[in-house]
Amino acid sequence: MSLLSARRITLFSLLTMLILPVFADVVVSEFGALDNNRTSHLYRLTNAQGSSAELTNLGALLVSLKVPDRNGDYADVVLGFDTAQQYLTDSPFFGATIGRYANRIASGRFSLNGQTYQLANNNPPNHLHGGAVGFDKRLWRGEVLDNSDEPAARFTLLSEDGDEGYPGNLQVAVTYRLTADNALQIDYQANSDAATVINLTHHSYFNLSGHTSGDVLAQQLQVNADFYTPVDGNGIPTGEILSVDNTPFDFTQKKALGRDIKADNAMLKAALGFDQNWVLRAGKFADDLVLAATLTDPVSGRQLQVLTTEPGLQVYTGNHLSANALGKDGFAYSKHAGVALEPQHFPDSPNQPHFPRTTLKAGETFSSRTVYQFSLMQ
Repeated sequence: MSLLSARRITLFSLLTMLILPVFADVVVSEFGALDNNRTSHLYRLTNAQGSSAELTNLGALLVSLKVPDRNGDYADVVLGFDTAQQYLTDSPFFGATIGRYANRIASGRFSLNGQTYQLANNNPPNHLHGGAVGFDKRLWRGEVLDNSDEPAARFTLLSEDGDEGYPGNLQVAVTYRLTADNALQIDYQANSDAATVINLTHHSYFNLSGHTSGDVLAQQLQVNADFYTPVDGNGIPTGEILSVDNTPFDFTQKKALGRDIKADNAMLKAALGFDQNWVLRAGKFADDLVLAATLTDPVSGRQLQVLTTEPGLQVYTGNHLSANALGKDGFAYSKHAGVALEPQHFPDSPNQPHFPRTTLKAGETFSSRTVYQFSLMQ
């Protein structure tokens, strides 16, 4: 594990714990009724500082995440909805666990062990984020895993052979833990009884000023990547791995998300903003946590570091958000109201032999970790 993943207790954190009589715990409540007499539940994790994360077994998704600003005031920094039903009908993957395959697969088709599999083309002409009924639309089994100083909840799901066209019975577990130093740690684990492909990620839209504060274009991003994978007009990688030098995709130094978002670039124009995969600088060992990106907000003083064991990071600046569907607290999320920072394998890897592999063999175990570490700007 890298030094970046070591737990840090700041002076602010210690003072907060002394002042606020908050006890770490998990509270489970009903979130909303669904079809077929099903009910979704909400799992509220609270740490001793008073930060909290609300999760639901619908989609194993993150509904709310409240962390302090430089003045000690708490705000919800992820976009989302007030009701369970909206996540089924209106959601652009707010807070979702994405699977079986995050991002796009060209024409919804791939070959594995000599057999071709056709998936749903739910993002014509491609397959996107697991299909028409991906993991984000499924009701998972939820349980309280830890009710101590670092509360945790685990969600499990069986994705049966043929689900959305994928082979193999896939058992998946996603564990969320809210640490004592305000990190949301997400651990993924999966195994299959037949060879399949897998690419799991988390799809929260972050706004460090708070989810009702408007767009994120003044918030500053740094990505620890010297290369990116360019895409065609349909969002499918061309197969090239290009340097970010002298391009709008150079985030090697911190810059405002809005600085180059309207640059004269065909990919930016087609996507209406950033929606690309960056090739992260690798750690010394394959399972190392590496610092993928840092997002900072000069207004609130909040800072978010994204650490992951994944090789890529998709950055999506909420280019297709619109005010048509009201979010939490009745707020209308407009274009660029949040930025998704999605650690994952590369798009279309099953059809790109030189990309990191996404094949999971029968009997093998897939595991991955992502950490969203919150702190204050120095």
